[in-house]
Amino acid sequence: MYADCEVRAEVGDGGGATVRERTAYVGTVDPNEPGHYPACPLLTYAGIWCPGCGGLRSAHAVWHGELATALTANALAVAGYALFAAGWLVWAVCAARGRPFRLAFGRVHAWAAGVVLLSFGVARNLPQGSWLHP
Repeated sequence: MYADCEVRAEVGDGGGATVRERTAYVGTVDPNEPGHYPACPLLTYAGIWCPGCGGLRSAHAVWHGELATALTANALAVAGYALFAAGWLVWAVCAARGRPFRLAFGRVHAWAAGVVLLSFGVARNLPQGSWLHP
């Protein structure tokens, strides 16, 4: 299914504004300071690092240009930010040129994402993966 870039541009602007606002909030309000954000329930109650633990700290570090700090907080989240930025850039170029934009995810992509998340979550809780938790 192809979507017209002009229609996507109208929808994308509202979504982009929301992403910018939320990213700006995380960039200005430090997640390393206690009390600003809720704690991860899986870490709090089970003592297990989930794949998202450290994601806000990594977003805050990326906002301030501290890539090494971001990678130590949550490397998978940083990869996700890069993929999101690349996808947004492709969409923006497509919209500027007036060409159709197609992004199709199938079952294989969903399963692959699930395997990556599960593997990262398991690896960061093993003794050998201790360098993966924030």
